[in-house]
Amino acid sequence: MKRTFPKPINLSPTVLLDRERCIVCQRCTRFADEIAGDPFIELLERGAQQQIGIAEDAPFLSYFSGNVIQICPVGALTSEQYRFRSRPFDLVSTPGVAEHDACGSAIRIDHRRGKVLRRQSGNDPAVNEEWITDKDRFAFAYAQSDDRLTYPQVRDDDGSLRPASWPEAFAVAARGLAAAKDAGGVGVLTGGRLTMEDARAYKQFSRTVLATDDVDFRARPLSAEETAFLEQHVKGSGLGVRYEDLESATKVVLVGLEPEDEAGAIFLRLRKSVLAGGTEVIALSPYTTRGLAKLAARVIPTAPGEEAVVLEALATEVDAATVVLLGERLAISPGALRTAARIAASSGARLAWVPRRAGDRGAVEAGLFPGKGGRDANEIVAAVLDGNLRGLLVGGVDPDDTSDPGAFRFALEAADFVVSLEMRPTAVTAAADVVFPVAATSERAGSFVNWEGRRRAFPQAMHRSLVIPDRQVLTGISKETRALGGSAGPRPGGSAQVRGRILAEKWAAESGSPAESAAGYVRPFRLASWRVMLDDGSLQEGNPALRSTARPVVARLSPTNLHRFGPVITVAGDRGSLTVPAVVAVDLADDVVWLPARSTGAGLLADVASPGTRVEVCRA
Repeated sequence: MKRTFPKPINLSPTVLLDRERCIVCQRCTRFADEIAGDPFIELLERGAQQQIGIAEDAPFLSYFSGNVIQICPVGALTSEQYRFRSRPFDLVSTPGVAEHDACGSAIRIDHRRGKVLRRQSGNDPAVNEEWITDKDRFAFAYAQSDDRLTYPQVRDDDGSLRPASWPEAFAVAARGLAAAKDAGGVGVLTGGRLTMEDARAYKQFSRTVLATDDVDFRARPLSAEETAFLEQHVKGSGLGVRYEDLESATKVVLVGLEPEDEAGAIFLRLRKSVLAGGTEVIALSPYTTRGLAKLAARVIPTAPGEEAVVLEALATEVDAATVVLLGERLAISPGALRTAARIAASSGARLAWVPRRAGDRGAVEAGLFPGKGGRDANEIVAAVLDGNLRGLLVGGVDPDDTSDPGAFRFALEAADFVVSLEMRPTAVTAAADVVFPVAATSERAGSFVNWEGRRRAFPQAMHRSLVIPDRQVLTGISKETRALGGSAGPRPGGSAQVRGRILAEKWAAESGSPAESAAGYVRPFRLASWRVMLDDGSLQEGNPALRSTARPVVARLSPTNLHRFGPVITVAGDRGSLTVPAVVAVDLADDVVWLPARSTGAGLLADVASPGTRVEVCRA
């Protein structure tokens, strides 16, 4: 008699098991144990009753759990997102590159009738081998959401946005940007979703049409030190440190980088090398994370802002067989990037910068950051508030990711003219004078440049007639600008300088902190933070099952402070406060508190404070 079982069994919110199909080959359990290091799925029972399962109190929550679906030879493990939605032979498969981080992982996009139904890992031994993160696998519904922008919009005389034709939108944008350019200038701000080709188009448009070097791709905290580092050590460096070098290096030093959260393919490659006994991982981190523990890393507890000092002390251990990986949050750690570059030069160690977003390295190669005399993103916002810049061209920027979200929102109000290129409605599109709908990654051909400096080209998977790539939007505006034949003159009613000063004063008043103004007062705790892999990012929206696998939002305190403040705490900074549960991190310094950067509310930058600054902690 055939054995029957209830089905499906939820191994996790995203992975379902049909036990009747399972042949107990143990591919899934071996992957969980040997590759990802998350052994929550295992063999239960004995003999003829043996079967795959999980403990009731230990769900299979892993950043890499979706890989077990792809390697299951009999279809016993299925995806909640794809299960019974199509037959494989009805799908059209197109190669692609994952857009959620800077790893450049190869993927396969399976689609039908203009809709992506699933994504699989591509097989690329030089990059991600045959594994991808759950975010790369499951986070694609954002491009198919009901609120996708599908037509251009222009602001009408009554102040509302109305639909417009493409020629009208190009003409209005050209006239408005020309007027803003003549009145004081236009700043260009872009996010991390740009392909290399789009980044080059923005740079060319900035120079030839807007005649400005006020351009920056860094919609996040930044510094002049980072600008110099990118110019001297990243741009034009070509294919530097490679994935295979992570396996051949005797030591890999991680500074300002949590690979399991920020670069999943790097994490898996490092774990492979560590298990083979070939690499020692040394991490400068506030505490020993779960990912670092799986790498058997030697963690040097490092408070935010102290990376330069700790690197100096570590310099004697760095040699030519060492690889140093630098995360983007070192941008706001004084001296860290300079120190790392100097130590690498003197020791012969190989150095690599690992940004968080897919388009960042390509933007550096395209020169999409301020040149000599140009303003960076923070300075662009300040110049708009001061009335020295009159317009903004914004492509794919979330205000809550910027250095100061409040100031950025005020700048959107203060600008005389704003053009937004976006996929879905945001705070930027709500304030823009012209809104252009642009294509998602699967709807255009292009290339990303990953953290190695390797160009990762991909074809267009699907055609969506109502949207176009950023570069085609900029080409349309350029043609209309040339047709103007010169200056467009001042924009009617242009009082951006006065309005900007009023808004700047309002912003300064609202962002002030009475506690900070007290003479000699210094908040006692330093705020450590980074973005965890699964959080409230807009490109993860549309898949509730994936969202429910995100790790709980908690603060981390030292044992002394957890005992002092209790299991629920309030963290207060110069921009607000946040109340969350607290857990212990045994090696965290007593004057440091850690919080995830974008997992609750509008994120730390908007609701609490900038990472690395001082905050207060109290019992909730």
